[in-house]
Amino acid sequence: MLKMLIVDDSGVVRRIIENLLKNLQISLVGTASNGKDALCLFQQFKPDIVTLDITMPEMDGLTCLEEMKKIHPKSHIIVVSALKDRETALRAIRLGAYSFITKPFIGEELRAEIYSLIEKIQAQPDLV
Repeated sequence: MLKMLIVDDSGVVRRIIENLLKNLQISLVGTASNGKDALCLFQQFKPDIVTLDITMPEMDGLTCLEEMKKIHPKSHIIVVSALKDRETALRAIRLGAYSFITKPFIGEELRAEIYSLIEKIQAQPDLV
């Protein structure tokens, strides 16, 4: 079963994303409210999929993304951020993000993105 980590400084957003995972073939290995805690969980569990906010205390999401890709380059990181500027999205993709979704997001949009990613990984196991 694929492992997932949710990282966002908003408890409400973390719970919304967690609820979107119901009925998906995925194991939630943890949640974090900042980049520093996220990296600790990431090193411990090496999740296949991460949802990652950008604006957070302790360590911003782009720095966290860069560090995560050094630890586990095959992890798939979906950036979920209120920052909507094109340059931020492009930077996240250049750093290795799988995709970039802006807040506020439609729950079904993010769920569809996660589901599509799960199918892709299952079809090509060498992606993890």
